[in-house]
Amino acid sequence: MKPNFSLRLRIFNLNCWGIPYLSKHRAGRMERLGDLLNLESFDLALLEEVWSEQDFQYLRQKLSLTYPAAHYFRSGIIGSGLCVFSKHPIQEITQHVYTLNGYPYMIHHGDWFCGKAVGLLVLHINGLVLNAYVTHLHAEYSREKDIYLAHRVAQAWELAQFIHHTSKKADVVLLCGDLNMHPKDLGCCLLKEWTGLHDAYLETQDYKGSEEGCTMVPKNCYVSQQDLGPFPCGIRIDYVLYKVVSGFCISCKTLQTTTGHDPHSSTPLSDHEALMATLYVRHSPPQQNPTPTQGPAERLPLINLLKEAWTELGIGIAQARWWATFAGYVIGVGLLVLTLLSVLVAGEVTSDVAVLLWTPSVGLILGAGAVYLFHMQEAKGLCRAQAELQHVLGRAKKTQELGLEPQVAELLGQQAENRVEQ
Repeated sequence: MKPNFSLRLRIFNLNCWGIPYLSKHRAGRMERLGDLLNLESFDLALLEEVWSEQDFQYLRQKLSLTYPAAHYFRSGIIGSGLCVFSKHPIQEITQHVYTLNGYPYMIHHGDWFCGKAVGLLVLHINGLVLNAYVTHLHAEYSREKDIYLAHRVAQAWELAQFIHHTSKKADVVLLCGDLNMHPKDLGCCLLKEWTGLHDAYLETQDYKGSEEGCTMVPKNCYVSQQDLGPFPCGIRIDYVLYKVVSGFCISCKTLQTTTGHDPHSSTPLSDHEALMATLYVRHSPPQQNPTPTQGPAERLPLINLLKEAWTELGIGIAQARWWATFAGYVIGVGLLVLTLLSVLVAGEVTSDVAVLLWTPSVGLILGAGAVYLFHMQEAKGLCRAQAELQHVLGRAKKTQELGLEPQVAELLGQQAENRVEQ
């Protein structure tokens, strides 16, 4: 590879809002999306919420000349909604489905049925190994009372771990998607701190688009003020994140978003705004006196985030166990009622009423049993994520004992006291 090596990457990301029978003007928007992608000829187009495989096949055929490589990530009952289109050959593909993804009885939200995941494709471009990830995390339906916060934090940690363990051989790491988190939310900060990914909006040299990089804006006719909640100016929940290994440097020369309306059409491409980034990868000049880098567990901001995430997951575990316990009591009451009904039927006392009550009692037991099993599985998933965080904090404590800053020592001491109290 030449010392003056330089690589330009043009990236496109969009949450397409492609729900069959529910999303407005879906077919027309998919057609215009295909026209835009063909016209712009990006290196990579990463899409979320392409819930219909027919839409993917339509785009694949329409984009086949410009983007000869494409893949649709399948999972869950409805599907992950994730797909990618690439000008470059795809060397490897895999995906990871998140352990926790909402509640099956919250049918009107539907996240549980999607099997939300992170998809990974490995590309070799001009001698560089590029790991590109596309993902979509659980939606936030209420900012004030977010019942899915623990799940989203667990997903963010799982995503960070997946990137950490699969990108060791990559020269360039790229993550695009709808994280459903604001930039300063716990999960978003934890993800960026643990992986070392940079935010294109914060790093770009030339930004053009909606105010403050928002990707859901009131100007978009598909977005209601209820969707924006307490943020009437818009929210930023879609991201282009990136990093490179030592020996290279990366910069975001331009970042552009759509702005809520299409000048060539009466409707926008989606209820989200598209992100279009131009990244440059170059050789970095060798440092004469390189400074030793600290490991991830040695950074104080990360320690704070790990502690906060550990606490949030603990709250989620307590709630999951409460629901499992409640369901266990319901099962016990249901079994007691069934026993009494069986005695009544055997004794031929009010047997007709007993038979009528038998079916709802059995239904109650089965329903409570399903709730018990689900919340026990939820608690196990949250405990797993919390255990991983605990392990990282334990490593940090050992490092502190060998001479880490007093601030970190105090923080980890407080963490240990909290564990004893709990």
